[in-house]
Amino acid sequence: MNIYVEVSGLMKVISLSPVAWESNSYLLVHGDKALLVDAGAPTERIAKALAHEGATLEAVLLTHGHFDHILSIDDLRAKYGVPVYVHRTDAPMLTDGRKNAYAYFFRRERVWRAADRLLSDGDTISFGDKTVRVLHTPGHTEGSICFCVDELLFSGDTVFADGYGRTDLEGGSYEALTRSLGTLFALPEHLTVYPGHGMTATLEQVKRNLGF
Repeated sequence: MNIYVEVSGLMKVISLSPVAWESNSYLLVHGDKALLVDAGAPTERIAKALAHEGATLEAVLLTHGHFDHILSIDDLRAKYGVPVYVHRTDAPMLTDGRKNAYAYFFRRERVWRAADRLLSDGDTISFGDKTVRVLHTPGHTEGSICFCVDELLFSGDTVFADGYGRTDLEGGSYEALTRSLGTLFALPEHLTVYPGHGMTATLEQVKRNLGF
């Protein structure tokens, strides 16, 4: 079921979860514009939510390049002509079935088209009168990023409500992830964390759950 959350009376977050591999996809709707954070949800489900909101999809923002977060990107590009954004370090994952971990789980490769825009730490993305800020948080993958807008933090698989992402796949690093958690935990504790898997929580709750 889609979960609708009003934010500041101006922006809505639609959680399209759980879906394949229990990965979360989030549709941000502001007026008649929408952004999608991660694309594990089926295209038809995303399209239904867009139609319900009367919103036009402007871009797909990827927190990282693992297959369970990019499943629908090519279908969405074909249907809506939208660009896909990913951190420049994770860009090769979209076109390499070993790097995106599909081959690891299924013993065969699956690839997607290359990203349309490469992101770096500190980049910003305009969304109506709002600004989405890019935070590079390596560890789960080399190019894992979080997106921060208003009081919301879309954390991908860097951190969950009660845990953090695995580091044993290609490009993972526990040491890097530890540093990234330190960066995130320095942010205001009232931020709401929308993770790549599982339920939302405040950053304060996440820190407490992880013993920080």
